[in-house]
Amino acid sequence: MTDDHKDFALDCAEIAAGRYNKGEIDRRTFLGAIAALGIIPAAASIPLRGAIAAPDEIVVVNWGGPAIEAYEEAFGIPFEKDTGIKVVIDGTGPSGGKMKAMVESGAVTWDVCDSGIGTTLVLGKAGILEPIDYSIVDKSKVYEKFIFDHGLANYLFSFALTYAKSRVPRAPTGWKDFWDLETFPGKRTMRKNPIGMLESTMMAEGVPIDKVYEELSKPDGLDRALAKVAEIKDEVIFWGSGSESQQLFRTGEVVMGNIWHTRALLLHRETGGDIEWTWNQGVVTCGTWVVPKGNPAGKAAMEFIASSQAPEQQISLFKAMGNGPANPAAAELVPDDLKQYDPGQKANYDVQLPFNGEWYLEHQETAVSRYLEVISG
Repeated sequence: MTDDHKDFALDCAEIAAGRYNKGEIDRRTFLGAIAALGIIPAAASIPLRGAIAAPDEIVVVNWGGPAIEAYEEAFGIPFEKDTGIKVVIDGTGPSGGKMKAMVESGAVTWDVCDSGIGTTLVLGKAGILEPIDYSIVDKSKVYEKFIFDHGLANYLFSFALTYAKSRVPRAPTGWKDFWDLETFPGKRTMRKNPIGMLESTMMAEGVPIDKVYEELSKPDGLDRALAKVAEIKDEVIFWGSGSESQQLFRTGEVVMGNIWHTRALLLHRETGGDIEWTWNQGVVTCGTWVVPKGNPAGKAAMEFIASSQAPEQQISLFKAMGNGPANPAAAELVPDDLKQYDPGQKANYDVQLPFNGEWYLEHQETAVSRYLEVISG
């Protein structure tokens, strides 16, 4: 910015700081204002009251909709009750790009974000995220496959083989059946993204679950996976959102699909059990808690994450949204009538493939571009 504009921006920041110090605006409003001005408080020598260092609130960002209320009930209220720190659930969507822009501008307004494995690995490697403080957060309260340096699982979900019982000759038991158009005629649905889809192609070929990523990593691995997709693509309607995958079953356009288990659960309840899914050969993955570097609430973010590991809180989210608890200890506390819907129950988890984010970190750009070529060609 020009010197004249910089002077004016600094003056505006001083006005905002004055209002913040008097308690006329909250921390989030103040930080949002100076972010818009392009000002970093420390660099501008703006004096601030102690609440920046000792927060009176923590901002937790998720993807909006019903998740706002569900996170408030499951995580926000218990943390505020225990610590006195108010939890603000922001549903604007914590994309990797937004987190990166905040950190690079030096004006971070978010404390904890509901992210994913891929974003966690990419942003962690780029120095955009705080390392998780495992002296505060308990590793034993997370499935081992979903612990990372800069993030950890906050809930589980799966890509699952879903089908309409009334429209198939028998229940399919794995991806080989999904590819069997003769025995199971009718349209299928798959995602417009290779994540969770490439894995199913390998299992359809008979590759054991524990060898899937090993096979995909071979020189011809991606070629084989994409050739398998091409075999049936004329019988596949590709979905771009969870709601779209759900609607394809509602309208009867498809008889089977590779969709998120949370959507399969909604369909199961809507149809009185006609829409069903199998955990066998599903791809189980997770959402992740991450903390943008320089977050305003400091270590309170880690304390919030630790609080969210309580089994009772995770079961609250599971009941509201269908997202499986990420703490293995929660499995025993899930009500008996809901255990069949929990991807983390031992009987369900053990027959699934844990998602390998490291493979996608290395191969995603190529995998996405080539997958899109195949399904659109």
